Amino acid sequence: MDLFDAQARDLAGLTARGRRRSLSARAGADFASNDYLGLADSPALRAAVADALQRGVPIGSGGSRLLRGNHPEHAALEAEAAAFFERESALYFSSGYAANAAVLATLPQRGDLVLFDALVHASAHEGMRLGRAETRQAAHNDVAAFAEAIAAWRGEGGAGRVWIAVESLYSMDGDIAPLAALSGLADRENAILLVDEAHATGVYGPQGQGLAHGLPTDNLITLHTCGKALGCEGALVTGPAIVRDFLVNRGRAFIFSTAPSPLMAAAVRAALRIVAEGGALRAALADRVAAARAMLAPLGVRAGETQILPLILRDDVRTMAVAGALQDSGFDVRGIRPPTVPAGTSRLRISITNNVSSSQIAALAERLASLLPPDEVVAA
Repeated sequence: MDLFDAQARDLAGLTARGRRRSLSARAGADFASNDYLGLADSPALRAAVADALQRGVPIGSGGSRLLRGNHPEHAALEAEAAAFFERESALYFSSGYAANAAVLATLPQRGDLVLFDALVHASAHEGMRLGRAETRQAAHNDVAAFAEAIAAWRGEGGAGRVWIAVESLYSMDGDIAPLAALSGLADRENAILLVDEAHATGVYGPQGQGLAHGLPTDNLITLHTCGKALGCEGALVTGPAIVRDFLVNRGRAFIFSTAPSPLMAAAVRAALRIVAEGGALRAALADRVAAARAMLAPLGVRAGETQILPLILRDDVRTMAVAGALQDSGFDVRGIRPPTVPAGTSRLRISITNNVSSSQIAALAERLASLLPPDEVVAA
């Protein structure tokens, strides 16, 4: 018997359904990354990393933050991040996945309720799975559904704290959460609002602080990933000081992980400074997004409010075929299939960044039009 026959059967099933994944090198014009401001390979960040190396900042941390891995660059980043996001404290994690999972596995307590939007990140689900609180789902971006779910839970005897978990900008649909209304609901229910700003940090807010910037902060916890618009790696959890203290003491994903690279912490510090003064970068991105909406909306692309423009093609195999044809033509567009998105909504996720020009967007629109019969796409 093959020791891995169960795994082989599973992979064969994925292949038959057009859902088997593989790694491929980056190639072609960037319509796939989350490097929205074009910082990841920028001269500014290269110079910041070179300067940090010159200052003697080490590449590796050598241990967890609670042992010898805690470096002054980590503390400096957290202090600067707290000031930038106008929060009492910040805590640096090695990835957004680790941060999201740690927050939801650690902070809600037994007897509490985590009420989450139907489209939150997989990392949030991982945290809820590991946590002790009850969990319930609310319809996407439906504040009334959140309120009804809380009332129903209270009516059933729920007496603990309610934690409302949402994203500010959803990564596969590109739509924005009704954060002001959710914040108001949290205030009325004495609940805590958890906002994952992964795709908004650096792009939205007065200086790129995110879409939750300006909301009341007493009951607000925000997560800012550093590997998207900031062009680096890791994630920052910001909120009241007690949140940081509790995660340091009880967050297993923080306690038992080797600390992030001090060199990367130095790079994130530089990225925050660049973003704070990056009005021109955000304006350039806004111009590209406006051009993409105008060119792609007639093809059925959901040209909403943000830099993420999905084109729903429904069928898994067809989605990957169109993505492959675009890649062969020099456009790095990736197909997204279940379970990342709901069944029957396989799509091209077109991401607009400062890494592409208006002429490349126009060329993408032209090539996409040649691949799509008029009756294939779902109305935008």
